[in-house]
Amino acid sequence: MKGVIPIGGRGTRMRPITLSTNKHFIPIANKLLIEYPIETVVSAGITDIAITYNPGQLEFAKAFLGDGSKWGARFTYVLQENPKGLANIFEVCEDFVNGDQFVFHLGDNIFTEGIKPLVDYFVKEKPKGLVSIVHHKENTRMGVPYFDEKGRLYKYVEKPKDPPHDFAIPGLYFFDSIVFECFKGKDQIQPSPRGEYEISAPYQWLIDHKYQVDTMEIKGKWLDPGKFDDWLATNKYLLDLMKETRMESQPDSTSKIKGQIQVGKNTKITNSTIQGPVIIGDNVTITNSTIRPHTSIYHNCTIEKTSIENSVLMEKVSLKNLIKPVHNSIIGTEASIHNHEPSTHLSLFVSELSHIEL
Repeated sequence: MKGVIPIGGRGTRMRPITLSTNKHFIPIANKLLIEYPIETVVSAGITDIAITYNPGQLEFAKAFLGDGSKWGARFTYVLQENPKGLANIFEVCEDFVNGDQFVFHLGDNIFTEGIKPLVDYFVKEKPKGLVSIVHHKENTRMGVPYFDEKGRLYKYVEKPKDPPHDFAIPGLYFFDSIVFECFKGKDQIQPSPRGEYEISAPYQWLIDHKYQVDTMEIKGKWLDPGKFDDWLATNKYLLDLMKETRMESQPDSTSKIKGQIQVGKNTKITNSTIQGPVIIGDNVTITNSTIRPHTSIYHNCTIEKTSIENSVLMEKVSLKNLIKPVHNSIIGTEASIHNHEPSTHLSLFVSELSHIEL
């Protein structure tokens, strides 16, 4: 069985951060977003993986991900020339799939308890398609499965106005290679009114052609951090899952540590208070500061005389002399925020290479 994970898309809901950074390479809980689906697919036993990309993204992706050996996997990079919808993402992977079964895992979805039960079922039972489902109170903005009186899937509807239940379909899809026939011949699937090949169309083609398509509920939490608030909520949720403190660098004797903390290599913490859950990366300097719960600080950051809480700092952020506490913020790569006058509060969504003097 093979895997397909896309890193394309414009990330419009995360602008301005994504004007210069692909959202799949923004950290959440100090791990790049794309690393979560990679680890999920590999942990389910799938190591032959296609990474699909849009024009201009290849070298950037390779610089971060390499050949997959970091995860014990083998990556094949596949170009999606035009962003023509989710179904087109795996359509361009037909040669890579080469007749095998495959799982299509969106690069911006996180499944906290993994997907191995679904992979095992699909490999053993061999349906032609498997639709993953989750309970979701806002399924009117998602794909929804419809079942007949025997509980079998007979229809897959995008964003229905009045769904019959609270099930929704997240970004995890399973197919047999027969699905590539839906892009060929007289009865091939057609673009939707918005001009895209929707992911529902291949499933509906399989159903209409009397192929077996099953559904299976995903256990655990499904996270889809596509917007600013969702990003912070996901960061908070993942930090709350931390079970232990891991210190690869030790704070000095004047610092106070409380709660679950993870600290990377070559990090210096001086005369500061860290209250977990907090993750701090490698080569970080924290001086005379307070780091409050649900904060993730990526590698090579500098924090001096600053209080920060419930925030995500990307790489090489510099915060100095901020009298106002920083709350509920995402601060982009190499942003520099330095304060020169007393003040009371800050809430920031700052993109890459910004420089702010307060």
